[in-house]
Amino acid sequence: MSGLIRTFAVLSVFGLAVGCSSAADVDEASVAGARSKDPAHATSFWVDPASPAAEQIQLWEREGRKHDAGLLKRIADQPTALWPAGELDPGPVIRAATASASQEGRTPVFVAYDIPHRDCGQHSAGGAADADAYRAWIGKFAEALGSSKALVVLEPDAVAHMVDGCTPGEYQGEREQLLSEAVVRLKQQSGATVYLDAGNPAWIQDPWKLVEPLKRAGVEEADGFSLNVSNFQTDDVTKKYGVRLSKDLGGKHFVVDSSRNGNGPLPGAWCNPPGRGLGTRPTTDTGEPALDAYLWIKRPGASDGTCEGGPDAGQWWPEYALELARNSKA
Repeated sequence: MSGLIRTFAVLSVFGLAVGCSSAADVDEASVAGARSKDPAHATSFWVDPASPAAEQIQLWEREGRKHDAGLLKRIADQPTALWPAGELDPGPVIRAATASASQEGRTPVFVAYDIPHRDCGQHSAGGAADADAYRAWIGKFAEALGSSKALVVLEPDAVAHMVDGCTPGEYQGEREQLLSEAVVRLKQQSGATVYLDAGNPAWIQDPWKLVEPLKRAGVEEADGFSLNVSNFQTDDVTKKYGVRLSKDLGGKHFVVDSSRNGNGPLPGAWCNPPGRGLGTRPTTDTGEPALDAYLWIKRPGASDGTCEGGPDAGQWWPEYALELARNSKA
């Protein structure tokens, strides 16, 4: 699992957004009527003007790579999630983004990714040192949101790693408690909508296996769950899976990461697979009542880890970003 490009995690994100935030404009009256049912239907999503893709465009334009810079606008002009680095105070990143987004009437997307024993010691190993450190970090995360509108994806992989047995049993009770507490703390912020992560269809193939772990981790207090974060499963496959899981959870809504699934998965490869492309642009126009939004949760161009020639997990990899943009069908 790859987090935010940590090199850029503490950059200032003040300024005006660029481009349109969704594939289709949403009628404001329809949006207003849907807000009570569909939390993601709040406003258009916020575009980070200081994203790594935006900065790369400026560099390539200075170097004369104008064609490549133009292709990279397919990423820079779209809203992508911010992943405040777990080892740092998340407050500055969150406050800057929410301030900018509020001025524009848009909603920023954040990922809270600092659970202890994160990623089972794999490419994105780390996380908070212990339970108290995690509670303190989530507290700072929530406090920084204030009353601003924000969509938060909570702890990618954390539940699925318990279901597949990767996270040792002795840590699972504590993890469920911490996730449940995190949902409650984040929901104390009046503008926050929270989606607890539930992995992807190729990982836990039987969605019913997730139901009880998700409930113990607080999904019933959350606005819903997220799917396909940092993965490549197609919209169709993920939507069908999400609808099944939603029914098993009593109608909970969900969001899907479509940032890199334009060409679907590459069989047998999940870490920086070649030949992938950008997927559906972020939008709340999903055609499925239980599916609140397609989002770009994984930042296109953030490495999955040191595989296929990539840098460390979360680090910006411009050539991979360029390949995703070049292969985009949007």
